[in-house]
Amino acid sequence: MKRIVLAALGVLAMAMAMLTPAFAQTKGTVYYLVPTLLDEFQTGSVSALEMFLKQVGYEMKTLNADNKTDAQQSQMNDVIALKPAAIILAAVDFNALKPSVESARAAGIPVVQFDRQITSTPSDFTSVAGTIEIGHIAAEQAQKLLTEKNGSVKGKILQVLGDPGDPYTLDIQKGFEEKMKEFPDVTIVSHPAMQWEASNAGTIVADQLLANPDIDLIFNHAAHLSVAAVASLEAAGKKPGDIMMMSSNGAPVGLDLIRKGWLNVEVEQPLYAQAAAVAMFMDKIVNKQEIKDGEYDVIGLKSTLTTESWGPNIKIPGAAIDKSNVDNPAFWGNMKPPTDTVKSVE
Repeated sequence: MKRIVLAALGVLAMAMAMLTPAFAQTKGTVYYLVPTLLDEFQTGSVSALEMFLKQVGYEMKTLNADNKTDAQQSQMNDVIALKPAAIILAAVDFNALKPSVESARAAGIPVVQFDRQITSTPSDFTSVAGTIEIGHIAAEQAQKLLTEKNGSVKGKILQVLGDPGDPYTLDIQKGFEEKMKEFPDVTIVSHPAMQWEASNAGTIVADQLLANPDIDLIFNHAAHLSVAAVASLEAAGKKPGDIMMMSSNGAPVGLDLIRKGWLNVEVEQPLYAQAAAVAMFMDKIVNKQEIKDGEYDVIGLKSTLTTESWGPNIKIPGAAIDKSNVDNPAFWGNMKPPTDTVKSVE
C-alpha cells in the first residue's frame, strides 16, 4: 500500500511540474536589501520587485536594514557568502555602502542599485526615477501655486528634505532649487528630516511655524513626511489650505491628503516602473551580457537608458498629481498594480 501511495505521489509531482508555468521555474535567488519599511514606497517596492522578478523567473528574498548603515553592511557581507544570482541594493547611505558593492562584484555577484544611486563605484545596473526632473516638476508646481496665491512667483517655501545620506533627496533638492533660483522674491528655508523619520519632519514644521510664520508653501520630499507636517499644522490651529503643501513620491497617504485638501500636489516617483525595469534586464545582469543604451518602454513609460561611469543607468519619469487626476489607477499610490506581465529584454 505504501508503495502505491508513493508511486501516486510521484505521478502527481510529475504532472504538477508539467503544468507549472515556464516563468515559475526559478533561475536563481535575488536578494533585495531594503533600507527601511517605515514608508509605503519601501513596502511597495518589496511587493513590486517580487512580483515582476517572479514573472521573469527569479525568486526574491528581502532583508530590512531598519535605516541602520551598519546593519546593511553586515547584511551585504552575509548575502555575499550565500552567492545569490544578484543583489538589489537600496542603500541606507550611498557613501558607506560603496565598499560592500565592490566586495560583492569582486565575488562575481552582480549588484543592482534600486531607487538610490551609488555613483562613486560601478554597479551592474541602476534603476531610478528622474530625481532631478522630479525637482524640476516640483518647482514648476511651486511657481504655479505661489502665483495663484500671491499674484507672482514670490513668497517663502519651507523645504523638508529626507536624510542627507540619500541621493534621492539631494537630487530633488538640486533640481528644485535649480529651477527656483531665477525667482529672487522666493525664499527657501531647507531642513533635513534625518533618517527619513516622520517625527523629525513634524518637529521641523512645528519649529518653523514659530520661526517663520509667513511660510506660504511646504515642500516635503516624501508623502509620509507630509502626514507629520499636517499633524503639526493642526496642532498650530491651521486648516486645509491655510498653508500650501507638496510632496514628492506619490504614496497612498499623499493621495489621501490631496483628497482631504491638505496637499496641493504630489509629484510621483514611478515605483512600479522602477521595479519592472530591474526585472526586464535581470537576465542580462545575471548573465553579464551587454546592456544597450536607448529608449525603452517600461510598462507604458518612455524611459532612457544610458551608460554612465557607474554602469548602465535607466531613468524613469515622474508626474504631478493633484485633485484633477488623483484617482488615476496608473499612479502607484492608488495601489492597483499593472496587470500586464514584463518580459526579459533580449
